[in-house]
Amino acid sequence: MNVLITGGSGFVGSALRRELRAAGHDVAITTRRDSDSPDELTWNPPSLIPPKKISTFDSIINLAGDAVYSGRWTRAKKERIRSSRVNTTYSLIESIKNADVKPTVLISASAIGFYGPHGDEEITEHVMPGTDFLASVCKDWESEALKAEEFGVRTVIIRLGIVLGTNGGALQQMITPFKAFVGGPLGSGRQWMSWVHLEDTTGFIMYALEKEKVSGIYNMTAPNPVTNKEFSTALGKALNRPSLFPVPACILKAALGEFGHVLLTGQRCLPERVLTAGYSFKYPLLDEALTSVLQ
Repeated sequence: MNVLITGGSGFVGSALRRELRAAGHDVAITTRRDSDSPDELTWNPPSLIPPKKISTFDSIINLAGDAVYSGRWTRAKKERIRSSRVNTTYSLIESIKNADVKPTVLISASAIGFYGPHGDEEITEHVMPGTDFLASVCKDWESEALKAEEFGVRTVIIRLGIVLGTNGGALQQMITPFKAFVGGPLGSGRQWMSWVHLEDTTGFIMYALEKEKVSGIYNMTAPNPVTNKEFSTALGKALNRPSLFPVPACILKAALGEFGHVLLTGQRCLPERVLTAGYSFKYPLLDEALTSVLQ
């Protein structure tokens, strides 16, 4: 299978590229720099990918997006978060539209931020979107990707939770205070964290590539979400560090503004449709997931 990955040099994309190649697939990634490598396709949205190039790929995996979990959300940062997802996906779909031979499947990332804050409610894929900034971005992001269905392309949307893996992702920022012996929960610690191991993230994407029955929206989260306090305790245990120093909500809000509010709320997501589709999680429990990542 010939696969194109946008965002292929990112945290999830890099791991996915390795897994796909190990399975015998031909993989190319998009890059903004000029490149003559057959493994790289130069693409600078809002320009379109040439139709002849699109026609060479059986499958496209759209993972492009500026990092969300880093620093205060300034106006410029929020614009990068939105444009790198919504506008880039629009350009990708227009490229597919213009191609004579279209891919058989498009797998496009989204995030559980789609739902907005929901307290203790269990959230499946049928819950309606929230109204905050991230929810708005995810809603528009998905709307653009789903337009591929109009051209006969099987389309899969994966709403990612917090992806746990080495060498990147949100976890690398979380472990820093624990290594300095000052780790602990954020605010009250009662907010829910829906997480997923990197290997299950790439595993389900590969599963979705091969299974024609897989289409539509999927919560890409492990079946056992935890509260932030439970996560902090498990992380401290995995690192052999205490989890005794909660970060007051007022400090988070003052330091990170709107992003701080996001860290103090959460979603209790369940991967109902992932399980119904027949995918079996390699890491359904947090302790096992953290041990595999950190030790």
